Amino acid sequence: MNIPSMRENLLAHVRQVVIKIGSGVISTSTGLEDRQVDAIAGQVAALRQRGYKVVLVSSGAIAAGKGDLGITGRPATIPLQQAAAAIGQSRMMQAYRDAFAKRGVKVAQILLTRDDLANRRRYLNARNTLMTLLEHDILPIVNENDTVVVEEIRCGDNDNLSAMVTNLVEADMLTIMSDVDGLYDSDPRSTPGARLIPLVEKVTAKIEGCAGGSVTQHGTGGMETKVKAAKRAALNGVGTAIVNGRREQILDRLFSGEEVGTYFLPAGNPMATRKHWLAFTTKPRGKLHLDRGACTALVERGKSLLPSGVARIEGSFDRGDAVRLIDPDGVEFAKGVINYALPEMLKIIGKKSTEIEAVLGYKYGDEVIHRDNMVLKDRSEE
Repeated sequence: MNIPSMRENLLAHVRQVVIKIGSGVISTSTGLEDRQVDAIAGQVAALRQRGYKVVLVSSGAIAAGKGDLGITGRPATIPLQQAAAAIGQSRMMQAYRDAFAKRGVKVAQILLTRDDLANRRRYLNARNTLMTLLEHDILPIVNENDTVVVEEIRCGDNDNLSAMVTNLVEADMLTIMSDVDGLYDSDPRSTPGARLIPLVEKVTAKIEGCAGGSVTQHGTGGMETKVKAAKRAALNGVGTAIVNGRREQILDRLFSGEEVGTYFLPAGNPMATRKHWLAFTTKPRGKLHLDRGACTALVERGKSLLPSGVARIEGSFDRGDAVRLIDPDGVEFAKGVINYALPEMLKIIGKKSTEIEAVLGYKYGDEVIHRDNMVLKDRSEE
Protein backbone atom coordinates (compact mmCIF):
# COMPACT_ATOMS: atom_id res chain seq x y z
CA MET A 1 0.00 0.00 0.00
CA ASN A 2 1.35 3.42 -0.97
CA ILE A 3 1.73 5.84 1.93
CA PRO A 4 0.84 9.44 0.95
CA SER A 5 3.75 11.88 1.05
CA MET A 6 3.69 14.99 3.23
CA ARG A 7 2.96 17.11 0.15
CA GLU A 8 0.09 14.82 -0.87
CA ASN A 9 -1.43 15.27 2.57
CA LEU A 10 -0.96 19.03 2.45
CA LEU A 11 -2.63 19.29 -0.96
CA ALA A 12 -5.35 16.66 -0.45
CA HIS A 13 -8.04 19.30 0.14
CA VAL A 14 -7.15 21.48 -2.87
CA ARG A 15 -9.83 21.75 -5.55
CA GLN A 16 -9.56 25.38 -6.68
CA VAL A 17 -6.19 26.96 -7.33
CA VAL A 18 -4.80 30.30 -8.48
CA ILE A 19 -1.66 29.90 -10.59
CA LYS A 20 0.53 32.95 -11.06
CA ILE A 21 2.86 32.84 -14.06
CA GLY A 22 5.89 35.13 -13.93
CA SER A 23 7.31 36.97 -16.92
CA GLY A 24 10.52 34.97 -16.63
CA VAL A 25 8.56 31.75 -17.17
CA ILE A 26 7.05 32.67 -20.54
CA SER A 27 9.48 35.24 -21.96
CA THR A 28 13.13 35.92 -22.67
CA SER A 29 15.06 39.17 -23.05
CA THR A 30 13.72 39.47 -26.61
CA GLY A 31 10.03 38.89 -25.90
CA LEU A 32 7.28 36.32 -25.43
CA GLU A 33 8.29 32.66 -25.78
CA ASP A 34 5.38 30.89 -27.49
CA ARG A 35 6.86 27.45 -26.79
CA GLN A 36 6.72 28.13 -23.05
CA VAL A 37 3.15 29.45 -23.24
CA ASP A 38 2.17 26.24 -24.99
CA ALA A 39 3.92 24.11 -22.37
CA ILE A 40 2.13 25.93 -19.54
CA ALA A 41 -1.20 25.56 -21.33
CA GLY A 42 -0.67 21.81 -21.60
CA GLN A 43 0.01 21.49 -17.88
CA VAL A 44 -2.96 23.66 -16.87
CA ALA A 45 -5.29 21.76 -19.21
CA ALA A 46 -4.11 18.51 -17.63
CA LEU A 47 -4.84 19.88 -14.15
CA ARG A 48 -8.36 20.81 -15.24
CA GLN A 49 -8.87 17.28 -16.56
CA ARG A 50 -7.94 16.02 -13.10
CA GLY A 51 -10.83 18.03 -11.68
CA TYR A 52 -9.09 21.20 -10.48
CA LYS A 53 -10.69 24.60 -11.05
CA VAL A 54 -7.97 27.02 -12.13
CA VAL A 55 -7.57 30.79 -12.35
CA LEU A 56 -4.42 32.08 -14.03
CA VAL A 57 -2.72 35.34 -13.11
CA SER A 58 -0.18 35.98 -15.82
CA SER A 59 2.56 38.53 -16.26
CA GLY A 60 4.21 38.94 -19.63
CA ALA A 61 2.36 41.74 -21.43
CA ILE A 62 5.31 44.13 -21.24
CA ALA A 63 7.70 41.42 -22.41
CA ALA A 64 5.36 40.56 -25.30
CA GLY A 65 5.14 44.15 -26.54
CA LYS A 66 8.57 45.65 -25.97
CA GLY A 67 10.03 44.28 -29.22
CA ASP A 68 7.83 46.58 -31.30
CA LEU A 69 9.38 49.50 -29.42
CA GLY A 70 12.90 48.28 -30.19
CA ILE A 71 13.58 47.33 -26.57
CA THR A 72 15.47 44.18 -25.60
CA GLY A 73 15.81 44.63 -21.83
CA ARG A 74 13.43 45.99 -19.23
CA PRO A 75 11.78 49.23 -20.50
CA ALA A 76 13.55 52.07 -18.70
CA THR A 77 10.61 54.41 -18.09
CA ILE A 78 7.01 54.08 -16.92
CA PRO A 79 5.59 55.42 -20.25
CA LEU A 80 7.64 52.83 -22.16
CA GLN A 81 6.41 50.07 -19.83
CA GLN A 82 2.83 51.18 -20.34
CA ALA A 83 3.24 51.39 -24.10
CA ALA A 84 4.81 47.93 -24.20
CA ALA A 85 1.93 46.57 -22.11
CA ALA A 86 -0.60 48.15 -24.47
CA ILE A 87 1.04 46.39 -27.41
CA GLY A 88 1.72 43.12 -25.66
CA GLN A 89 -1.50 42.42 -23.74
CA SER A 90 -3.50 41.31 -26.80
CA ARG A 91 -0.49 39.43 -28.14
CA MET A 92 -0.08 37.51 -24.89
CA MET A 93 -3.79 36.69 -24.74
CA GLN A 94 -3.74 35.49 -28.34
CA ALA A 95 -0.86 33.16 -27.49
CA TYR A 96 -2.81 31.77 -24.54
CA ARG A 97 -6.01 31.52 -26.57
CA ASP A 98 -4.31 29.54 -29.35
CA ALA A 99 -2.46 27.27 -26.92
CA PHE A 100 -5.58 26.44 -24.90
CA ALA A 101 -7.95 26.22 -27.90
CA LYS A 102 -6.14 23.20 -29.32
CA ARG A 103 -6.72 21.51 -25.98
CA GLY A 104 -10.42 22.33 -25.96
CA VAL A 105 -10.17 25.01 -23.25
CA LYS A 106 -11.90 28.39 -23.63
CA VAL A 107 -10.30 31.41 -21.97
CA ALA A 108 -11.40 34.86 -20.81
CA GLN A 109 -9.34 37.97 -20.10
CA ILE A 110 -9.77 39.90 -16.84
CA LEU A 111 -7.81 43.15 -16.37
CA LEU A 112 -7.78 44.49 -12.82
CA THR A 113 -6.21 47.29 -10.84
CA ARG A 114 -5.83 47.57 -7.09
CA ASP A 115 -8.48 50.29 -7.13
CA ASP A 116 -10.93 47.78 -8.63
CA LEU A 117 -10.37 45.46 -5.70
CA ALA A 118 -10.18 48.16 -3.02
CA ASN A 119 -13.72 49.28 -3.82
CA ARG A 120 -16.02 46.75 -2.15
CA ARG A 121 -18.72 46.93 -4.83
CA ARG A 122 -16.27 46.51 -7.71
CA TYR A 123 -14.51 43.78 -5.72
CA LEU A 124 -17.77 41.84 -5.50
CA ASN A 125 -18.50 42.47 -9.20
CA ALA A 126 -15.07 41.07 -10.11
CA ARG A 127 -15.73 38.07 -7.88
CA ASN A 128 -19.09 37.42 -9.51
CA THR A 129 -17.52 37.57 -12.97
CA LEU A 130 -14.74 35.15 -12.06
CA MET A 131 -17.08 32.70 -10.32
CA THR A 132 -19.47 32.76 -13.29
CA LEU A 133 -16.62 31.98 -15.69
CA LEU A 134 -15.53 29.04 -13.51
CA GLU A 135 -19.09 27.73 -13.31
CA HIS A 136 -19.20 27.72 -17.13
CA ASP A 137 -15.83 25.94 -17.36
CA ILE A 138 -14.05 28.99 -18.82
CA LEU A 139 -10.44 29.58 -17.77
CA PRO A 140 -10.01 33.16 -16.46
CA ILE A 141 -6.65 34.77 -17.23
CA VAL A 142 -6.06 37.79 -14.99
CA ASN A 143 -3.47 40.51 -15.38
CA GLU A 144 -2.77 43.90 -13.85
CA ASN A 145 -3.99 46.66 -16.17
CA ASP A 146 -0.44 47.88 -16.75
CA THR A 147 -1.41 50.43 -19.40
CA VAL A 148 -3.07 52.70 -16.80
CA VAL A 149 -1.47 51.73 -13.47
CA VAL A 150 1.82 53.31 -12.42
CA GLU A 151 2.52 52.32 -8.81
CA GLU A 152 1.77 48.62 -9.30
CA ILE A 153 4.09 48.33 -12.31
CA ARG A 154 6.97 49.27 -10.01
CA CYS A 155 6.00 47.01 -7.10
CA GLY A 156 5.86 43.39 -8.24
CA ASP A 157 2.20 43.85 -9.00
CA ASN A 158 1.14 40.40 -10.15
CA ASP A 159 2.59 38.60 -7.12
CA ASN A 160 0.44 40.81 -4.91
CA LEU A 161 -2.45 40.57 -7.36
CA SER A 162 -2.34 36.77 -7.26
CA ALA A 163 -2.77 36.82 -3.48
CA MET A 164 -5.70 39.21 -3.84
CA VAL A 165 -7.30 36.99 -6.49
CA THR A 166 -6.80 33.95 -4.25
CA ASN A 167 -8.88 35.71 -1.63
CA LEU A 168 -11.32 37.00 -4.25
CA VAL A 169 -12.29 33.54 -5.53
CA GLU A 170 -11.74 31.78 -2.18
CA ALA A 171 -9.20 29.41 -3.73
CA ASP A 172 -7.68 26.53 -1.75
CA MET A 173 -4.12 27.17 -2.91
CA LEU A 174 -1.85 29.71 -4.58
CA THR A 175 0.89 28.47 -6.90
CA ILE A 176 3.54 30.95 -8.04
CA MET A 177 5.51 29.85 -11.09
CA SER A 178 8.85 31.64 -11.16
CA ASP A 179 12.16 31.13 -12.97
CA VAL A 180 13.86 29.88 -9.78
CA ASP A 181 13.29 26.63 -7.90
CA GLY A 182 11.83 28.25 -4.76
CA LEU A 183 13.00 30.11 -1.68
CA TYR A 184 16.65 29.60 -0.68
CA ASP A 185 18.31 30.37 2.65
CA SER A 186 20.57 32.81 0.75
CA ASP A 187 20.85 34.13 -2.79
CA PRO A 188 21.76 31.11 -4.98
CA ARG A 189 23.15 33.44 -7.66
CA SER A 190 25.93 34.65 -5.35
CA THR A 191 26.14 31.83 -2.77
CA PRO A 192 27.13 28.45 -4.25
CA GLY A 193 26.10 26.56 -1.09
CA ALA A 194 22.62 28.13 -0.87
CA ARG A 195 19.99 25.57 0.16
CA LEU A 196 16.40 25.34 -0.99
CA ILE A 197 13.84 25.67 1.83
CA PRO A 198 11.17 23.03 1.07
CA LEU A 199 8.68 24.02 3.78
CA VAL A 200 7.91 27.32 5.53
CA GLU A 201 5.65 26.99 8.54
CA LYS A 202 5.34 30.75 9.09
CA VAL A 203 6.72 33.81 7.32
CA THR A 204 8.99 35.39 9.92
CA ALA A 205 11.45 38.27 9.66
CA LYS A 206 14.18 35.68 9.04
CA ILE A 207 12.24 34.15 6.13
CA GLU A 208 11.62 37.59 4.67
CA GLY A 209 15.33 38.27 4.99
CA CYS A 210 16.09 35.20 2.89
CA ALA A 211 13.93 36.60 0.10
CA GLY A 212 15.72 39.90 -0.45
CA GLY A 213 14.45 41.88 -3.43
CA SER A 214 15.13 42.19 -7.13
CA VAL A 215 13.91 43.55 -10.42
CA THR A 216 14.79 41.51 -13.51
CA GLN A 217 14.80 42.33 -17.19
CA HIS A 218 11.61 40.27 -17.51
CA GLY A 219 9.51 41.71 -14.68
CA THR A 220 9.34 43.58 -11.38
CA GLY A 221 8.68 40.82 -8.87
CA GLY A 222 11.67 39.29 -7.11
CA MET A 223 11.44 36.63 -4.41
CA GLU A 224 10.55 39.28 -1.85
CA THR A 225 7.17 39.99 -3.47
CA LYS A 226 6.47 36.27 -3.78
CA VAL A 227 7.07 35.68 -0.08
CA LYS A 228 4.81 38.62 0.75
CA ALA A 229 2.11 37.11 -1.47
CA ALA A 230 2.52 33.78 0.33
CA LYS A 231 2.24 35.56 3.68
CA ARG A 232 -0.98 37.25 2.65
CA ALA A 233 -2.43 34.02 1.31
CA ALA A 234 -1.48 32.23 4.55
CA LEU A 235 -3.49 34.73 6.59
CA ASN A 236 -6.47 33.81 4.43
CA GLY A 237 -5.97 30.14 5.35
CA VAL A 238 -4.38 29.24 2.01
CA GLY A 239 -1.09 27.47 1.34
CA THR A 240 1.31 28.70 -1.34
CA ALA A 241 3.82 26.84 -3.49
CA ILE A 242 6.66 28.66 -5.27
CA VAL A 243 8.06 26.50 -8.07
CA ASN A 244 10.23 26.82 -11.16
CA GLY A 245 7.85 27.17 -14.09
CA ARG A 246 10.59 26.26 -16.55
CA ARG A 247 10.99 22.78 -15.10
CA GLU A 248 9.36 20.05 -17.18
CA GLN A 249 5.81 19.12 -16.04
CA ILE A 250 6.29 21.05 -12.81
CA LEU A 251 2.55 21.42 -12.13
CA ASP A 252 1.89 17.71 -12.54
CA ARG A 253 4.79 16.93 -10.23
CA LEU A 254 3.61 19.46 -7.64
CA PHE A 255 -0.01 18.29 -7.59
CA SER A 256 1.04 14.64 -7.58
CA GLY A 257 2.71 15.22 -4.23
CA GLU A 258 6.34 15.50 -5.29
CA GLU A 259 8.35 17.76 -2.98
CA VAL A 260 9.29 20.46 -5.48
CA GLY A 261 9.80 24.14 -4.78
CA THR A 262 8.88 25.78 -1.49
CA TYR A 263 5.52 25.28 0.21
CA PHE A 264 4.19 27.86 2.69
CA LEU A 265 1.73 26.51 5.23
CA PRO A 266 -1.56 28.38 5.80
CA ALA A 267 -2.13 30.16 9.11
CA GLY A 268 -3.77 28.11 11.82
CA ASN A 269 -6.29 30.88 12.57
CA PRO A 270 -6.96 32.60 9.24
CA MET A 271 -8.64 35.96 8.83
CA ALA A 272 -12.22 36.21 7.69
CA THR A 273 -12.43 37.00 3.97
CA ARG A 274 -13.73 40.53 4.57
CA LYS A 275 -10.98 41.35 7.06
CA HIS A 276 -8.35 39.96 4.69
CA TRP A 277 -9.73 42.26 1.98
CA LEU A 278 -9.59 45.17 4.42
CA ALA A 279 -6.03 44.40 5.55
CA PHE A 280 -4.42 43.86 2.16
CA THR A 281 -6.58 45.24 -0.64
CA THR A 282 -8.14 48.51 0.50
CA LYS A 283 -6.22 51.75 0.09
CA PRO A 284 -6.63 54.08 3.11
CA ARG A 285 -7.84 57.61 2.35
CA GLY A 286 -7.11 59.33 5.66
CA LYS A 287 -5.93 59.00 9.26
CA LEU A 288 -7.68 59.12 12.61
CA HIS A 289 -5.42 59.94 15.56
CA LEU A 290 -6.83 58.33 18.70
CA ASP A 291 -6.37 58.96 22.38
CA ARG A 292 -4.76 56.34 24.63
CA GLY A 293 -8.05 55.12 26.05
CA ALA A 294 -9.51 54.41 22.63
CA CYS A 295 -6.37 52.52 21.56
CA THR A 296 -6.57 50.35 24.67
CA ALA A 297 -10.27 49.63 24.10
CA LEU A 298 -9.65 48.58 20.50
CA VAL A 299 -6.50 46.52 21.03
CA GLU A 300 -7.03 44.93 24.43
CA ARG A 301 -10.82 44.72 24.71
CA GLY A 302 -11.85 44.27 21.09
CA LYS A 303 -14.18 47.27 21.11
CA SER A 304 -15.47 49.41 18.25
CA LEU A 305 -14.22 52.97 17.76
CA LEU A 306 -16.50 55.71 19.09
CA PRO A 307 -16.23 59.40 18.17
CA SER A 308 -15.16 60.28 21.71
CA GLY A 309 -11.86 58.45 21.13
CA VAL A 310 -10.82 60.47 18.07
CA ALA A 311 -8.41 63.31 18.88
CA ARG A 312 -7.38 64.52 15.44
CA ILE A 313 -8.07 63.84 11.74
CA GLU A 314 -5.81 63.89 8.67
CA GLY A 315 -6.72 63.58 5.02
CA SER A 316 -10.05 63.40 3.22
CA PHE A 317 -12.44 60.45 3.07
CA ASP A 318 -16.04 59.51 2.41
CA ARG A 319 -18.32 57.18 4.30
CA GLY A 320 -17.27 53.60 3.50
CA ASP A 321 -13.60 54.45 2.82
CA ALA A 322 -10.74 52.75 4.64
CA VAL A 323 -8.75 54.91 7.07
CA ARG A 324 -5.61 54.38 9.15
CA LEU A 325 -5.82 54.43 12.93
CA ILE A 326 -2.89 56.14 14.68
CA ASP A 327 -1.96 55.88 18.36
CA PRO A 328 -0.71 58.85 20.48
CA ASP A 329 2.89 57.96 19.61
CA GLY A 330 2.17 58.43 15.90
CA VAL A 331 2.24 54.70 15.12
CA GLU A 332 -0.35 53.16 12.81
CA PHE A 333 -1.86 50.16 14.59
CA ALA A 334 -5.06 49.37 12.67
CA LYS A 335 -7.13 50.01 9.58
CA GLY A 336 -10.90 50.27 9.35
CA VAL A 337 -13.87 51.21 7.19
CA ILE A 338 -15.37 54.44 8.47
CA ASN A 339 -19.10 55.08 8.91
CA TYR A 340 -18.94 58.87 8.54
CA ALA A 341 -17.49 61.19 5.88
CA LEU A 342 -14.90 63.86 6.75
CA PRO A 343 -17.37 66.77 7.08
CA GLU A 344 -19.45 64.66 9.47
CA MET A 345 -16.41 63.55 11.48
CA LEU A 346 -15.26 67.14 11.94
CA LYS A 347 -18.57 67.86 13.65
CA ILE A 348 -18.67 64.81 15.95
CA ILE A 349 -14.98 64.36 16.78
CA GLY A 350 -14.51 63.91 20.54
CA LYS A 351 -18.25 63.71 21.22
CA LYS A 352 -20.25 60.93 22.84
CA SER A 353 -22.23 58.54 20.65
CA THR A 354 -25.46 59.83 22.22
CA GLU A 355 -24.68 63.29 20.81
CA ILE A 356 -24.24 62.25 17.15
CA GLU A 357 -27.87 62.58 16.12
CA ALA A 358 -28.25 65.92 17.88
CA VAL A 359 -25.21 67.31 16.07
CA LEU A 360 -25.83 65.87 12.59
CA GLY A 361 -29.59 65.48 12.61
CA TYR A 362 -29.17 61.78 11.79
CA LYS A 363 -27.02 58.84 12.78
CA TYR A 364 -25.55 55.86 10.87
CA GLY A 365 -24.64 54.17 14.12
CA ASP A 366 -22.94 54.73 17.46
CA GLU A 367 -19.58 53.63 16.10
CA VAL A 368 -17.21 55.60 13.92
CA ILE A 369 -15.71 52.24 12.92
CA HIS A 370 -17.37 48.97 13.90
CA ARG A 371 -15.12 46.20 15.20
CA ASP A 372 -16.24 43.90 12.36
CA ASN A 373 -14.88 46.45 9.86
CA MET A 374 -11.49 46.83 11.55
CA VAL A 375 -8.24 44.88 11.43
CA LEU A 376 -5.25 45.36 13.73
CA LYS A 377 -1.95 45.87 11.94
CA ASP A 378 0.05 43.43 14.05
CA ARG A 379 -2.33 40.67 12.91
CA SER A 380 -2.12 41.56 9.24
CA GLU A 381 1.69 41.68 9.30
CA GLU A 382 2.52 38.94 11.78
